[in-house]
Amino acid sequence: MKKTTKIITCAMMACTTVGLVGCGCGDGCMGMGNDGTKITVWVSEADRAFATQVADEFKKANPDKKYNIVIDAQGVNDVATRVLKDVENAADIYEYSNDQLSKLVNGDALAQVAGERLTRIKENNSADAVDSATITVRGTEGVYGMPYTDNTFFLYYNKSALTETDVKSIDGILSKCSTNKKFAYPMQDGWYTSAFYFGKGLGYEVQYDDNLAETSITCDFDNATGVAVTEAMWGLVKDTRVKADADDSKILAGFNDGTIIAAVSGIWNKTAIEGYLGENFGATKLPTYTLNKGQAGEEQVQLISFAGYKLLGVNNYSKNKTDAMDFAEFYTNKENQVKHFEMRGFVPTNEEARADEKVQADVCAKAITLQLAHSKTQKGVPSTLWVPMVGLGSAMITGAQSGNFDLQAQLKACVDAIEKTSAQSEQTVQ
Repeated sequence: MKKTTKIITCAMMACTTVGLVGCGCGDGCMGMGNDGTKITVWVSEADRAFATQVADEFKKANPDKKYNIVIDAQGVNDVATRVLKDVENAADIYEYSNDQLSKLVNGDALAQVAGERLTRIKENNSADAVDSATITVRGTEGVYGMPYTDNTFFLYYNKSALTETDVKSIDGILSKCSTNKKFAYPMQDGWYTSAFYFGKGLGYEVQYDDNLAETSITCDFDNATGVAVTEAMWGLVKDTRVKADADDSKILAGFNDGTIIAAVSGIWNKTAIEGYLGENFGATKLPTYTLNKGQAGEEQVQLISFAGYKLLGVNNYSKNKTDAMDFAEFYTNKENQVKHFEMRGFVPTNEEARADEKVQADVCAKAITLQLAHSKTQKGVPSTLWVPMVGLGSAMITGAQSGNFDLQAQLKACVDAIEKTSAQSEQTVQ
């Protein structure tokens, strides 16, 4: 397809989307006529209402300029893939998680934050949050996004069924569970299951070239300790009190009808779960799990979560880059981080917003603070990690149903798929 055709098609898609969501694009949706400076913003479906509200406020705050702000839905986990398919015609602004930073910068898909704007971002947000958007490219360090919330996971639970003592360990949780009142853990999702391996100090190492391309990846999930960790996971997947195929929709449905009394998830599900549980709504750090159960070396191991950040990035190919930067900074300012917390439960990275009394009193904010003390920074994550971990978890879930799961073979296949040698990188280049 020729570039001209791509642009027209993209614009028509944007027009169709705006017509559906009612963002007021008007007759100038394809960027023609006098409909103002066009800024396209990609956010998660759940953030669409918030982003639309911010867009309206941004227009009111800038009465001297006419803006046509188009809000479209795009999952944060998949945004890098979509952007890099056609970076020149991707959104002007998009939400992304910081583990996608190197891929997006390598694809020239993010504009660098600089000057007085960078000074404000650094002064207003936590050092760790700013660091999550910071990367060195060919010897030069730069910041390529504006943080607005932590991105980790923790435990939700029903206080009518579980005590504060129960939720310290998975064994404690399961002691109050049954086949009709389960503990949900997304065992098919590597973002969550990596916590078992991180708990025992296992991990990966990635080497990059000057252009941030991965040259080699090593992973030790399949050593002797990793085998024991995987056996502990397999034991949980087989347990009929555990909902191992959990995802957001199943977790929410389970809390709603009472078939789930505890679940591992993130802040984006706070509003719904709190609505279902009411005064019985509880949240805390992740529990421990039992390693080498029934053996001489049995021990409790703390689950170690990924600790990342969600950021708003500006496309390096944006035709209205300064305006896009202005909107991104407005979207992530103190006032809007507090509003984002009120609407979605997102804990702010802005220091003043985080000190707000509503945030400080929030049960999930406290849970996240506790969990961040047991976390691994989500930076330098292998691009190859996610799909093999899905495969391993899915094989366990299928195996629990069929009774057939070759643990060592499946674990080896998973790690083989994660790892990458320098020779493989050279073959890819050729």
